[in-house]
Amino acid sequence: MDYQYPFLTTEFEPVGGELRAELEDFVVEEIPAYEPSGEGDHVLVEIEKSGLTTREAVRQIAQALDVSPRDAGWAGMKDRHAVTRQWLSFFGTDPDRARAVDVEGIRVISSGRHQHKLRVGHLRGNRFAIRLRGADPAKLETAQSVLEVLASVGCPNYFGEQRFGRGGETYTDARRWLIDEGRAPRSRFKRKLLVSTLQSHAFNAVVADRVVAQTLDKAIAGDVLKKEDSGGLFVCTDVSADQARVRDWQVSPTGPMFGRKMSRAEGTVGEYESKIFETEGFTDEVLRRFGKLGLGTRRPLRVQPHDWSVDADEFGLLFRFHLSPGSYATTLLREVRKSY
Repeated sequence: MDYQYPFLTTEFEPVGGELRAELEDFVVEEIPAYEPSGEGDHVLVEIEKSGLTTREAVRQIAQALDVSPRDAGWAGMKDRHAVTRQWLSFFGTDPDRARAVDVEGIRVISSGRHQHKLRVGHLRGNRFAIRLRGADPAKLETAQSVLEVLASVGCPNYFGEQRFGRGGETYTDARRWLIDEGRAPRSRFKRKLLVSTLQSHAFNAVVADRVVAQTLDKAIAGDVLKKEDSGGLFVCTDVSADQARVRDWQVSPTGPMFGRKMSRAEGTVGEYESKIFETEGFTDEVLRRFGKLGLGTRRPLRVQPHDWSVDADEFGLLFRFHLSPGSYATTLLREVRKSY
């Protein structure tokens, strides 16, 4: 598949620069939803890792602790080609043993007991510090202008290219199983990944169409809108009133993550999403194959970068910003670089 979705900020020239030239050029830190309570059978472990995926880090730490990685939890998956700080949870150990773990590529920062296993999404967001190495410092103002637009209108909330695998191979595997009725993978993790990949591809198609139509920050009758503070969903029936709330970042339009229990849009928006459903090859039988791995949800079409800054240094341009859980820093940076 080609990852060539339209850009929102086409009026600005590319800033250029190389992404992930060095591990230390891409730093991400989870903003946890809560701290360890000090009591419970699970141990929350804050780590810094580099050159490892989250699953690899979990497996190696579990091995060092002599506990099962199946009982481990995490709030979000983090990149291999980066320096990342995140929280993990392990069952059947204690904080002192966790703090003593010595694994190459992993540094344990802190640990503490907690009542519950960490689940995906149990975080407030992610804090990024990303350098575009080799970017022209003379384009600092251009980069700042792009971020100003994204903070005002919203950055298209595309799933990043990594969601679909190298050369789109994960998406191809997803279609082979779910659309073409191939053999299901044995691994539950792989099955869930393929389901979410198919959902993500359809969602990106909706975002792309709203970017082209310049309605990413517009409330349309029938839209399913999401409250930014509570996450509550409701259907847009009063366009004028809801548009004011969209403008003030109280609510945002959402797109479909198709599944049997997904909230449906209404009116012309609902008709449009039904066409996307058909175009992407979905059927009720496909949703049945999703099972509990993809019951469906709504995802905001846009994301707002918070506490952002852009500075020039001797190596290029350094970007700092916060994003909400599940949003991709690479999607924001592609608007700056104008690179697919």
